Formats: sequence, structure tokens, C-alpha cells
Amino acid sequence: MKKYRYRRTLLTFLGLLCVTASASASTSDNDQWFEAFKRTADDATLFKFLYAMPKGGDLHIHLSGSIHPEWLWRLSLEAEADGFRYYTKVRINNCRHATNEYGGNAYLLLYKTVVHYDYEKLDACEQGEFELLQDLNDEQKARWMNALRLDQAFEGRNEFFEAHWPRLGSLGNAKIMAETIYLNMQHFGAEGVRYIEGQVPIHGFRDQNGVPVSPDEVLEIYRERISRADAKATGVTLRFQVAILRFHPQAESILRHDYAFASRHPDVVALNLVGREDNDKGYPLRFLDTLRDMRRTHSGVRLSIHAGEVDEPNQHVRDTLLLGAERIGHGVNLITDPDTMLLMRRNQFLVEVNLVSNLLLEYVSDYSQHPFPEYLRTNIPVALGTDDRGMWDSTMTDEFFVAVKEFNLSWSEIRLLLNNSIKFSFAEEEVKARLLKALNDDLDKFSARVKRKGGAAYATDKSLQKVEPQYRGFICRQYEICPP
Repeated sequence: MKKYRYRRTLLTFLGLLCVTASASASTSDNDQWFEAFKRTADDATLFKFLYAMPKGGDLHIHLSGSIHPEWLWRLSLEAEADGFRYYTKVRINNCRHATNEYGGNAYLLLYKTVVHYDYEKLDACEQGEFELLQDLNDEQKARWMNALRLDQAFEGRNEFFEAHWPRLGSLGNAKIMAETIYLNMQHFGAEGVRYIEGQVPIHGFRDQNGVPVSPDEVLEIYRERISRADAKATGVTLRFQVAILRFHPQAESILRHDYAFASRHPDVVALNLVGREDNDKGYPLRFLDTLRDMRRTHSGVRLSIHAGEVDEPNQHVRDTLLLGAERIGHGVNLITDPDTMLLMRRNQFLVEVNLVSNLLLEYVSDYSQHPFPEYLRTNIPVALGTDDRGMWDSTMTDEFFVAVKEFNLSWSEIRLLLNNSIKFSFAEEEVKARLLKALNDDLDKFSARVKRKGGAAYATDKSLQKVEPQYRGFICRQYEICPP
């Protein structure tokens, strides 16, 4: 009897092996058209293919860092109709010394922009350092825009954290932010993205008279803008996250306020702790007691939190999961924490990977150092995001191009990433189901069209050659695939 049971178990095991092998072969066969296409296509053709490809969502995008400078220039000038005037620093008169929160000398930043009611508080010496934005000459205008892009080899993490954000100064107002949200929806929609979970600011806004605008009023301004016909026409579904600066001296009290805020606004689907992680004042466990306390009285608030965006090994990803996070932003140093990696394999936790950001901010010096393929291919759920794409001068297509080019993704892996970007979103279940169905229907049609042409032949297909992608600075500089 034991012998019979052993033989039956062995046969069952062998059968499962055959099924697994068959499934693997089937998956591999289904990818062959894409492998043939990749062998034939040059980089420019691959980029067009990925631009035309239906896409899922962006789960990791700071909308305040995702306004391209040329958009911001136009919106800042148009804001004069609402009573806002903006001045930017074009010279240094050595009037004073002032450091910013990172320890850099914010006073010495050229092209730092301020709104009129802050400009009027400056003494005559400092006012002499500024010019009205609309009065800049062409060279100054170009410098103002370039000062908000991370586009030079000598720039990096410190430039981004210590110069880019202070340069924005008090330029933003809630209507500019709302228009930024719409413009991102428009351009994401053009490249086939159908869902955005955008991190938005709700504090610190003032009207044209300098009177504070409440977080509820700010959210209503955002809602009104995305309710208009042109926003709906983008085909992009938007949900909000509220971002909290993790090393702010009053971060705990801000977290308490924003937790209650999110609990009463269903379209605010999550909170996020953001900010430079090598500033130890923002360490994850600082917020454990606050979050546990808030969970006693509020329900339905979900967490997607930055963690592991540092150089040194630590267990901040594990600690962030302990806070209650369901998704991890960046997670670059998760690779140094084997126990947490094992915990996250085939689990409900997702890592939001930002390939362009991680290179430009020097968390990897080249893509051979990036842990993304290890996470992907050891079954840790991952999805691609754009982070601060206005400052990188990049797109979602850039993220997929980097992933395919640097890590030789299969079509099955691309589909997994796209599905993860909806499946692990915090959208309502019925919305997720609708988006996933539409995504996979469109992917099936897209891949069937390529297969009909023949994977290799599709690289020269006329319909593909007619695709007109958004070419931004990052892809042009890094891979030199942009038309002259």
C-alpha cells in the first residue's frame, strides 16, 4: 500500500512538472514575437513601440515635481490674471546670509522665484536682486527653466534637494497646481497611461492677497479642475495621495491632521511620507506611535511610503512595512535586507521602482547596479513610476524604455508590470476591475496587431513609423534617439 501511494505521489509530482514546463514553454512561445521585434528594432523604433503600447498606471508621481519648466513659465505668467505676480532672482547683491533646511545657502540661489507679497517684504537691497518673470530676456528665461531641470552631468542629489525645491520658492498657488495636474493627465493620456495616483500638496497655499487657503479649499480646487470636459477627455483616472515631509519638525502633528483629512475624503486614497531619507530626522519608526494612535479612531486610510532611497544598508523598508505601508516607494536598498526581501516575495507588498530618478539622483551610478531585475525576477511585486518627471524631463515611456533596454524585459514581464500598476493601486475595486479589463483588452489587440505583421517585420511597419512620441530631455541625452 505504501509503495502504491509512493508511485501515485511520484506520478502526480511528475505530472505537475510537465504542466509547469508546458506553461513555461507556452509563456516563452508567446514572447517570441517580441524577442524577434527587439532583435530587429533599433533604439528609436523600440521607443516608438513602447510609446504606442497601452499602459497601466503611475503609482509614484510627485505632481509638484512633475511640472515641466515650460509649463510652469506659461502658468506663472497667466496667473497675473488672478492677481499673482512673480519675481525671480537674477543677481546677488550680498544682502544677507540664509541657509535652507538641508544646510545649503538658499540665499545664493539664482532663479529662486517669489510671489509679489513676499517680494514686497524684502528690503531694497534684496528687491534689487529680482526681476519680474515676464521681464526676463531670452537668455535669462532659458536659465530659469534649466535651473528647474536636472540636466547636467555635474548635477545630482544635492542639486535636486538643496536647489530645485528652494528655487520654486513661493511660486506655486493652488490654481497652478491644479493646472499641473491636468497637464500631466493630458500628456500621460497621450502615451497610453490610464491611471495616476498623484502625490499632491495641500498645505501652504495662499491667495493673491497672501491669505491662507485651507486644505479642504485646495482639494476642491483640484477636484473642480479635473471635473472639466478637457480633463475627462484625457481618458486618465486620477486619485490623490497627500504627501508629508518626513523630517519636518512638526511632522507628527501634520500626519495627524492629514490622516483625519484623508479619512473624510474618499478620493484621497493614501498618505505618503516623503523627503530626503539620509536626513535621519525622518526615520520610519518616528511615526509608529502616531499611526497606531490614528488607527484607533480612523479607518480606511492607506499608506504608500518612501523607503530605501538611500545608499547605506538598513532595515527601513521593514520598518516602513511595520508602519502599515502596503507599497514602498523606491526600495533601492531593500536588496541589502535579505529577510525583508523574503517577506515580500509573492506577497501583497509592492515596490514602486523609479529608474530614471534613481540614476539622476545617484542612488545607482549605472543601471548594472540597479536591483530592479532582482526584485522582478524573484517575484517581489514591482511597478514602474516617474517620480518627479518635470525635473527629470522624462515620461513614462522613458521608464519602460530603460527597463527593456537595460534589463531585456520579455513581453510577459512588461504585461506583469503594467498589470501591477493597476492591481496594486488604491483605486476602488470596481474601478480597478474596469481598468484592468480595458488594459488587457488593449494589450491583446496591440500584441495581435504586431504578431499579424510578424514580430521582426513590425520594426519597419508604416503604422509604427508614423507614431510621434513625446521626446523629452532625459531620453535624448541618455540614449540619443531623438530626431534632429
